[in-house]
Amino acid sequence: MNIQKIFVFLLLAAVFFQACTKTETGSTELQNSTPEAEGVTSQSILNFIEAVENSNHELQSFVYLRHGKIIAKGWWSPYKPELKHTLYSLSKSFTSTAVGFAVGENLLSANDKVISFFPDELPDTISENLAKLEVRHLLTMSVGQFPEPTFSIISSNNDWVKAFLATPIVYEPGTKFLYNTAATYMLAAIVKKVTGENVVDYLKPRLFEPLNITGSDWEVDPKGINTGGWGLRLKTEDLAKFGQLYLQNGIWNGKQVLPENWAKEATTKKIDQNPEATPEQLAKDDWLQGYGYKFWRSRHNSYRGDGAYGQYILVFPEQDAVIAITAETQNMQSELDLVFDNLLQGMKESKLDADKTTLEKLQQKLKSLELTPPEPGDISVVENNFSRKTFDFGENENAPKKISFNLENGKLQAEFYFSDDNSETLSFGGNEWITGETNIPVTSLLPQKNSNILKLAPFKVAGAFSCSGENSLELTLRYIESPHTEFYLFKTNGNKISLERSNSRTNRSEIQTFEGQLIQ
Repeated sequence: MNIQKIFVFLLLAAVFFQACTKTETGSTELQNSTPEAEGVTSQSILNFIEAVENSNHELQSFVYLRHGKIIAKGWWSPYKPELKHTLYSLSKSFTSTAVGFAVGENLLSANDKVISFFPDELPDTISENLAKLEVRHLLTMSVGQFPEPTFSIISSNNDWVKAFLATPIVYEPGTKFLYNTAATYMLAAIVKKVTGENVVDYLKPRLFEPLNITGSDWEVDPKGINTGGWGLRLKTEDLAKFGQLYLQNGIWNGKQVLPENWAKEATTKKIDQNPEATPEQLAKDDWLQGYGYKFWRSRHNSYRGDGAYGQYILVFPEQDAVIAITAETQNMQSELDLVFDNLLQGMKESKLDADKTTLEKLQQKLKSLELTPPEPGDISVVENNFSRKTFDFGENENAPKKISFNLENGKLQAEFYFSDDNSETLSFGGNEWITGETNIPVTSLLPQKNSNILKLAPFKVAGAFSCSGENSLELTLRYIESPHTEFYLFKTNGNKISLERSNSRTNRSEIQTFEGQLIQ
């Protein structure tokens, strides 16, 4: 083989190798790096994790990007990288993005009148303020309705569009900020009107496929329209990609995926939450920094998408960084403070010298993250009072009709009977999480009807049990594709049994109690 043939052979081999590598790893995937290589101290990330674990916050995952590369990521077991996660209002930023694509395709504009999309759902009398309502007012939470109408709309109506349009608009649209989740639902309904597709389907070829985001799903209303303001489920790395897309002004892998003007417009301030906020308030409150198109402005010249109980995509343009977090917390401001006080402080302007010792500690810590299951306690309590027994709780809307228990090899199985021919068996570990699936929906912040939520079933769960006293058994059931956990506390007294059902969302302050008896 002569030199020329060798050169051609090597050239073709290189091209083939590059193509194979691109196909195998995917050009849409984020690259890995180390903190110091991207100008971040490993110690700052360790400090963040330690601060989280010493706080009242429960983080379930995070992914940290600097200069477009993953420098740290972790999931607190039983949460895992491959699991989706309920995003609550972080979903709003994705609905806004769908509107941005539709605007870019000249299917609508931010100045379009809302009533123009729904001629068949309008009230008999169209008020002056309703006639003035535009798409941009839905985007900026400046509809003018008061009080916030979402709970009343979705809990008592099957036609949410009609109910929203019938809700009085007290203030002139565009003049006052009031958080309004139903307004984002209306954007999802508009997207479906002009595209013929639900938001989740419309985004698939435009956003999800270019970023290699797979497995997404979204809750729907009684008419099958995506809820828009909540209900999207994505993986944590997907959230990081989404933030990186906006950080890059809509460019992904060298291609303009999202219109650049929308990426900039959506994330800049359009309205103040409180124009009269004092400097002292502005210095510490990240809900007073201004609002864009379903993105919040934050301190340190950053912006974010956020959802209830601490679901975040934080974008730092000046630092060229993105941080995605899933969590369950009752104090979202405090969670942000942990990010600013630790992770933000660790970002430097240039590459740092390698810190192998601290990096190794960080990597080991990231591999060992865990939400510790409850201690099982005295297992004889289960054997003597619950195992191989069935208890009847009668007809209750929020509790199973019957429950049977069986303990084998340290693993407890509980069979929940909703009718004589409809039951589910869940497994609970002693000092370990046992994963499974269930059709029993988790208690949610929003009063959606189960028939709509169940369209996302089965739900992935992880269970563990614990015993206290001589007659008490508690089942902890984590819904590991949501922020929340359910608790079932059983107490026996002879042939009688009581059940206290609660969940992490309410901090057990709204306990439901049911009485039952042994039947076999």
